[in-house]
Amino acid sequence: MCGIVGYIGKRDVAPLLLEGLQRLEYRGYDSAGIVVTSPKTPGLKMVKAKGRVRDLEAKVPARFKGTTGIAHTRWATHGAPSDVNAHPHMSADSKVAVVHNGIIDNASDLRRTLEADGVEFLSETDTEVLTHLIARSQAGKLEDKVREALRVVEGTYGIAVMHADFSDRIVVARNGSPVVLGIGEKEMFVASDIAALVAHTRQIVTLDDGEMATLKADDFRTYTTEGTRTSAEPTTVEWEAASYDMGGHDTYMHKEIHEQADAVDRVLRGRIDDRFSTVHLGGLNLDAREARQIRRVKILGCGTSYHAGMIGAQMIEELARIPADAEPASEFRYRNAVVDPDTLYIAVSQSGETYDVLAAVQELKRKGARVLGVVNVVGSAIAREADGGIYVHAGPEVCVVSTKCFTNTTVAFALLALHLGRTRDLSVRDGKRIIEGLRKLPQQITEILDQEEEIKKLAESYADARSMLFIGRVRGYPVAREASLKLKEVSYIHAEAYPASELKHGPLALIEPALPTVAIVPDDDLLEKNRAALEEIKAREGKILAVAHQDQEKADQTIIVPKNEDELDPILMGIPLQLLAYHTAKALGRDIDKPRNLAKSVTVE
Repeated sequence: MCGIVGYIGKRDVAPLLLEGLQRLEYRGYDSAGIVVTSPKTPGLKMVKAKGRVRDLEAKVPARFKGTTGIAHTRWATHGAPSDVNAHPHMSADSKVAVVHNGIIDNASDLRRTLEADGVEFLSETDTEVLTHLIARSQAGKLEDKVREALRVVEGTYGIAVMHADFSDRIVVARNGSPVVLGIGEKEMFVASDIAALVAHTRQIVTLDDGEMATLKADDFRTYTTEGTRTSAEPTTVEWEAASYDMGGHDTYMHKEIHEQADAVDRVLRGRIDDRFSTVHLGGLNLDAREARQIRRVKILGCGTSYHAGMIGAQMIEELARIPADAEPASEFRYRNAVVDPDTLYIAVSQSGETYDVLAAVQELKRKGARVLGVVNVVGSAIAREADGGIYVHAGPEVCVVSTKCFTNTTVAFALLALHLGRTRDLSVRDGKRIIEGLRKLPQQITEILDQEEEIKKLAESYADARSMLFIGRVRGYPVAREASLKLKEVSYIHAEAYPASELKHGPLALIEPALPTVAIVPDDDLLEKNRAALEEIKAREGKILAVAHQDQEKADQTIIVPKNEDELDPILMGIPLQLLAYHTAKALGRDIDKPRNLAKSVTVE
């Protein structure tokens, strides 16, 4: 959620940190801050501001020099957005500065203890507790001071710490919130996301939970919070700085919607096996014998990833004939679920760091379950914790609202379903049929995006709606769920999704001319059932926008989507509704890439 950037080297640090914060703006935040120091000018200098990075930049004085620094963008948890609550937080003697992602669960108890000892708090944040604990430590080295403070802290954190008496280093630590080191030439970087690093280095080290690191200009070392040295080998990231540019589009969301044909081509590339009408997914670490022993599949995700999992579960049931379902990871991890040794668990996350999904993976691993990850970020926490998995290769997704990663995740599930199906009872003929359908997807996506002007006009006509209903049956229902979420996230129009079959069981009471309905109507075995639902809505003077493979007589407007195989149709049918949400939000003047109250990567509970 929040963003961390740090640097130690010889360059002027403030411009580097501000640039890094700008690259993390997509994560969502409400305030920002920066602290710098230099061996030539001892002492810590700090500037903080409520608002965007540009508001912070405007407050940074011209003579704000340093060669070491840390900076932060905050998404409020403890305390309202304000200059005072913004990070970094500094100790009373101005010697210790801390930036922190995550939540300290026992902050209230620690705060009371510190206040009883005479400590005065300036902010309402949980992070300030950590600052004072480090400052009051009697340990000799900064590393030991941080370690001592972390021993009494409960919760999640990704932190970076500076100390005026140790201006040659930055100490960082991770527990449940991402921390990534960037290895430069006689300079070191740290961030919560590689987006802040790729303009300067593609050599990274990702810390594990319970791991710390000390960064100096010409070196780094990693170790556990208990002090045991760990070995960390840098890896090279695929993405380049240009991947984070807007590429001539007005927003990242628009760019990422239009990248989907190329993104889908990437997730398919090198994976199709025409000889055996199947796919190669070497990263699964699951041989044919083990695949045949699977009796159930449980898919866990949050938000958009959960909806992709719903589509994935349907494809696995249809193609592999394995019982499968999807569940919000945030619910699964708290309901004391029965963990079956014959069940394959699949964790889905764009960032690979979503806290609720990661916590569910860790609980499943503790109970001996086999867990696969379906993630976008190579080397992310879920990728490292899982027994195997599939990278979706969508490329960097900067907009808070997910589009291309959702689409690539559904394609990745189609590959997995085909792979499991061909190890079981799916015929060669059906395997070839699905492969042909997969190969059609990039061109069909392009055909859908070519309708943007017509969809834009539709969106503008719906922009004054106060609420919208989305419906679909079986394959269409997860599409309706995701389209409803997209509209809510980016336009702030209330929207709900229901199975079309449930209309008579309550939602029909809402139908009136002022409530538009978006209906997902694929040409499959439920076509006439879906048309009957449109009849029910029309009989009550409801306005209908259909997404279908052919014009729907009872709909006021129809967006025509190219037909693919029945099992793959859901992958395509959501794409025009991404454009609908985008252009509705644009007509309303919303901040499309950074919707209010939301963050890209939810790394706190």
